[in-house]
Amino acid sequence: MTHPVAWLIWLAGGLVALSATRNPFYLAVTLFGIGAVLVTVRRHSPEALTVPLSPLRFAALVISLSALFNAATVHFGDHVLLHLPSALPLFGGPITLEAFVFGALNGVVLSGIYTAFLVLNYAVAVRALVGMIPRAFHPVAVVVSIALTFVPTTLRQFQAIREAQAIRGHHVRGLRDWLPLFLPLLVGGLERALQLAEAMTARGFASADRQTLPAAARLSLAGGLALLLAGWLLQLAWRQPILGPALMALGAGSVVVVLWRLGRRVPRTTYRRHPWQIADTLGALGGVVAAAACAVAWPGLDRASIFYYPYPTLSLPDFDVVIGLALGGLLLPAALALWQRMTRSAANAADSGAPAVGAAVEVSAQEAWSGSGGGR
Repeated sequence: MTHPVAWLIWLAGGLVALSATRNPFYLAVTLFGIGAVLVTVRRHSPEALTVPLSPLRFAALVISLSALFNAATVHFGDHVLLHLPSALPLFGGPITLEAFVFGALNGVVLSGIYTAFLVLNYAVAVRALVGMIPRAFHPVAVVVSIALTFVPTTLRQFQAIREAQAIRGHHVRGLRDWLPLFLPLLVGGLERALQLAEAMTARGFASADRQTLPAAARLSLAGGLALLLAGWLLQLAWRQPILGPALMALGAGSVVVVLWRLGRRVPRTTYRRHPWQIADTLGALGGVVAAAACAVAWPGLDRASIFYYPYPTLSLPDFDVVIGLALGGLLLPAALALWQRMTRSAANAADSGAPAVGAAVEVSAQEAWSGSGGGR
C-alpha cells in the first residue's frame, strides 16, 4: 500500500472497529492487526520521526490510569474489591472489579487509536496528507504545511541547544535551569519565522488584492448550510426518516460542489503522483470490511457480542467467528507487504541464480571437452 487515500480508509476502518466494541476478544484481534501493520511499516520507513512514547509504554500508562480512574469514580458492580471512605468527594464508595475492567478496556481502545495513528505517521508522508486538503482551502494548506515543518525543526534545534549547554557544564536540576534551554529556542524560532515571512513576501505570497467570493458561491454555501441544518433538525426533533436525511444530503452536496468549483480557481502542480494499485484496493477493502462488520446490521449476523458491558456482573463475552474474521481484514496491509517481500526475494534469488547456473554449465562443458581429449 502506497496511496494516502487507501491508508486513510484503513485508518477509518480501524477507528470504527475500536470505537464500536468493548469486547476484549474483538479488541485483541483488532490490536493484533494494527500492531502487525505497525511493525511492517516501521521496517519499511526507518527515517520516520521517533515518537516520544512507544505503543507499549503508551498502553501501559493509559490502561493503568484509565482502569484506576474508572474504578475510583464509578462505584457500580457486584464484585467489590474494597471500600473508600464516603467522606471523600467523588472517590468515596466501593471499588468494584467491573469498573476496573471497563476502565482497562477503555484504555485498550485509546492505545489502539494511538497505534493506528502511529501507523499513518509511518506509512504516509506529511506532504501527502497536506496535499489532500481541498484546493479551496489553499491558505489553510500553506499554514498547516509550515506548522508541520516547524515541529521537527524545533525538536532538532532543542536537541542541539541541550547538547551545547551540556558541553558548557549546564545541568537541569530545577525549574529555573530550563531557562537557558527555552530562551535560545524561543529566539531561534522567532528568527526562523521572520526569515520565512520575508521570503514569502519576496515571492509574492498574499500580495495580490483580497479576492472575494462570487455572490452565487456565497449564496450556494449559505443555502447548503441551511439545508444541512434544517435536515438535521427535522431528523432530530420531528423524527422525519426520509425528509431529514434527504435535506442533509442535498445541503452537503451543495457545499461540496461549491468548494470543488472554488478549488478549480487555485492552480496546483503535482510533481509526484501516487498511482492507485491493487494492493491499495485490497488494503482499503480490509478496513471497509472491518468497519462494516461493526457498524452495519447485516441480516443473519448476530451483533450482540459487539456490545459488551461488564456491569453489573463480570462475565465472559461471546465471540462471533464471522465478526472476528472481518476484523482480521485490518491485517491485509501487513500480509500484502509480506507477500511483496517474498515475491521480491524470490525474483532476486532467481536473477542471481541464473548467472551461477550458466557458469556451472560452461565449466561442466569445458571439463567434458578436456576429458575427452578435445583440447589436443
